Parts: sequence; C-alpha cells; structure tokens
Amino acid sequence: MSLRAILLLLVGGAIAAFVGVNWAEMTRLTTLSLVFTEVQAPLGLILVGMMAFLSVLFVGLVAYQQGVVLAETRRHAKELTAQRELADKAEASRFTELRAHLDQEVAKLNESVNSSSRETLARVDRAEMGLRDRPVDADVARLVQAVESHNRDLHSRVDRLEMGLREGLASYVPPALTSVRHVSLPPDVAPTDDDGQDPIGNAVPR
Repeated sequence: MSLRAILLLLVGGAIAAFVGVNWAEMTRLTTLSLVFTEVQAPLGLILVGMMAFLSVLFVGLVAYQQGVVLAETRRHAKELTAQRELADKAEASRFTELRAHLDQEVAKLNESVNSSSRETLARVDRAEMGLRDRPVDADVARLVQAVESHNRDLHSRVDRLEMGLREGLASYVPPALTSVRHVSLPPDVAPTDDDGQDPIGNAVPR
C-alpha cells in the first residue's frame, strides 16, 4: 500500500471519528436558508454529505487523470514499439542492401582476378608455344653436334700422335751407342788393368 492511500485512510478515519463523537450535534435540526425559502435540516449531516461528495468527486477526477495518463502512456508505448520496429526493419534493410552491395563488389573482384589469372596463363602459354616453335632448339642441337664432332676429331688426332711417338721411341737408338766399336777378345784373355788384376779385383795369370 502506498503512502498516499495510507494518508487518505487516516484522514477518512479521523473525519468518521469526529462525526461519531459529535453525532448528536450533527443530527440536530437547524433552520437553513435556500435564498428563496427556508428549511429545517441537520447542518452537520449536510456538511458531511457535501464533503463526502467532494471527496468522491476528487477521487473520480484523480482516477480519470490516472486513466488518461495510462492511456497516453500505452499509446506512446505502442508508437515507440512501432517506431522501433520500423527502425529495426530499416536497419535490417540497410544491412541487407550493404551485404548485397558487398557481395556484388566481391563478385566483381573475383571476376577481375579470375580474368587476370586467365589472361596471365594465356600469355604464359603463348610464350611457351612461341619458344617451342622457334628454331632455337635445332640451332642448339646443331651446335652441340658440331662441338661433339670437333672433340672426337681432336681425340682421334691426339691418339694418332701418341701412337706415332710410341713407335718412334721404340725404334730410336742414341748416336753414342752406334759409334762404339766392338772388339772381340779371346776367351782366355780378360781385360786387366795396370797392376795385373781383372776389373773385379782377381789376379790374372800371365
């Protein structure tokens, strides 16, 4: 229970207690003037009734104001919810458009990269075909054959030169050996030196 309700209950209890205590005076008849006429009525009860009516009227006005405020609050809440939904939809649509745009850009980029790759590969293939079609390989093969034949010719010449040197060295006799005269000595005569010994130091009989 709120503080306002407790306060209203306390005020109402105090008024009821006051009326109960003074009930005899409240119900005493009094001459009352209604401007055009006069009546006999209990003034206290009339005042208490008027106060009760004003209290009820006040409570009704307060309730009405609270109802109006609640209705306005609910209406504003519904409007805010609708605006939030619209904002969410708009944001989602913007995200969708952005994603679609990014997908298009990525697709264009992939297509450009693929086309560049295909063009590069085509250029490489054309370059390889051009190198294969050029007579460079035939010229190189002829050059290699010429070098190999030249090397074989050189090797054969070197082999012939070595064979000729070997044959010439085998039949070569030094000139000093051809000028020596061979003297035949008797078998019983051996060459001696001045002291009557053979070259190995044995005594030779005379």
